[in-house]
Amino acid sequence: MDWGNVTAEDLIDALREVDWSSPPRPLPEFFSRFTVPRSYAKWNSRLKCNLYYYRTNYFIMIILILGLGFLRRPLAIVAALLTALSIAFLNDSFAGTFSEKVTRTVRQFSPHLAAKMRPPLTPVIRGRPSAKRAIHICGRPRWVFVLIFSAVSFFLWYVSCGLITVSWALAVGLLGTIIHASFRTPNLKARLNTFREEFRAVWRNYSEL
Repeated sequence: MDWGNVTAEDLIDALREVDWSSPPRPLPEFFSRFTVPRSYAKWNSRLKCNLYYYRTNYFIMIILILGLGFLRRPLAIVAALLTALSIAFLNDSFAGTFSEKVTRTVRQFSPHLAAKMRPPLTPVIRGRPSAKRAIHICGRPRWVFVLIFSAVSFFLWYVSCGLITVSWALAVGLLGTIIHASFRTPNLKARLNTFREEFRAVWRNYSEL
């Protein structure tokens, strides 16, 4: 895959639709080999490839940096977790898995309530969905949970007086992510994983026809 032809919008869509349940890459691989890109095109391609391949590692790294910045502020740690959840809800796979596990847990105590938490059915015309299936969490549109969690987390940031600290922590985390993604040389495993994800995406689209 030529990452130089991938736009930022395509990369965001890929990160939103990809499965985030896979474990992070091993640390020896994460800190294996670093080289300086020879041109802007090489840097652009390498940055997008590494952001996609090491996505879980970068997400955990940013969360750890936020946690270290608020060791003495438990309320801010809760705010960081809620912020991480609100961002994770933007991923289709995570939102679906979260909704399924919560519904399954509720079903053990109240089957009637669990039935109300099922996502609405998408109308099917001639064997095909009439529209793209919207993502629901516990029977509600995804944006409702994202909005609620974001509002609560922002309130907790404000109460804990940690807005400046979280700004610095996010800046450090994002800067570390960009530096690592810029200088980490993509290996053969990353390229093979990209081809595998492409095949899964094509097969998923084919199976929906």
